[in-house]
Amino acid sequence: MLGIGAKNIGIDLGTANTIVYIEGKGIVLREPSVVARNKKSGEVIAVGEEARDMIGRTPASIVAIRPMKDGVIADYDTTVAMMKHYMEKALGKNGGKPYVMVCVPSGVTEVEKRAVIDATRVAGARDAYVIEEPFAAAIGAGLPVMDPTGSMVVDIGGGTTDVATISLGGIVSSRSIRMAGDKMNDAIAQFVRQNKNLLIGERTAEKLKWDIGSASVEAAKEMGTTEVRGRDLVTGLPQTKEVSAVDVSNALQDVVEAIIEAIKGTLEETSPEIAADVIDHGIVLTGGGALLKHLPEVIADATKVPVFIANDPLDCVAIGTGESLKSIDVMKKSK
Repeated sequence: MLGIGAKNIGIDLGTANTIVYIEGKGIVLREPSVVARNKKSGEVIAVGEEARDMIGRTPASIVAIRPMKDGVIADYDTTVAMMKHYMEKALGKNGGKPYVMVCVPSGVTEVEKRAVIDATRVAGARDAYVIEEPFAAAIGAGLPVMDPTGSMVVDIGGGTTDVATISLGGIVSSRSIRMAGDKMNDAIAQFVRQNKNLLIGERTAEKLKWDIGSASVEAAKEMGTTEVRGRDLVTGLPQTKEVSAVDVSNALQDVVEAIIEAIKGTLEETSPEIAADVIDHGIVLTGGGALLKHLPEVIADATKVPVFIANDPLDCVAIGTGESLKSIDVMKKSK
């Protein structure tokens, strides 16, 4: 009886955001992967948007945490509480026990994969299956993953960047590096601290990234400056200082270089036929990091391969995870 009327759902369990896809409905929920808990009682006070607004602003008794780190579960109990909340919110309290497809980075270990499956079951799933992030991203981006032709996808999320070449329904070569959106934010905050003697929070760093961040230092020279508020490290008092687009771009260079190296490394491991297909069709960027200004041009210049941003890059993984629910019967049999 538990499974009757339950919809199968796909979850993009990201380091920065969690997106829920319901079979037949599409994406129904998109929330930050943040949970606020009472330190003493362990009680969950807020989840998602409400909890994210508390980051850096909580009293000593409350802690706002992100239970996912680098694309994998860092805090098991909090992840279960978060998934349970989102599944109930998406399906309703009486939504039954659904089959759930969850995406994981391509470089995860079997132990990390098992933790995701167990957490999903404890959160209320009838059973759980995993799909690798770059493969889900390729499906969501509309690439011909089942054809005998090579496609290349680069999914730049919050915790990991997953690079993969795909052909005939499988991943041919892949790399997963823990250099993505979060590392970009950390790099900006560190640069401002070292060069401006100003301490800024994670959300301020992220805002700087989207407002004046660029993958190209050359292009950043024409993007001007912005004011940033934080705490002066010398006086300890609140302070406003000017930060230029060139400053932010310089801060991002190490992460951008690491992503380019991962793309080059994946291409080097690929057969000549698939490499030729990639040159013909180009590299497709997905994930929130794909929206960094001038990133496609910088990658194209470094690899000499055309680079495109997918339609709805933020939702590609969730859409692909949802689309893969159609083959869930095959997974049940193989299990």
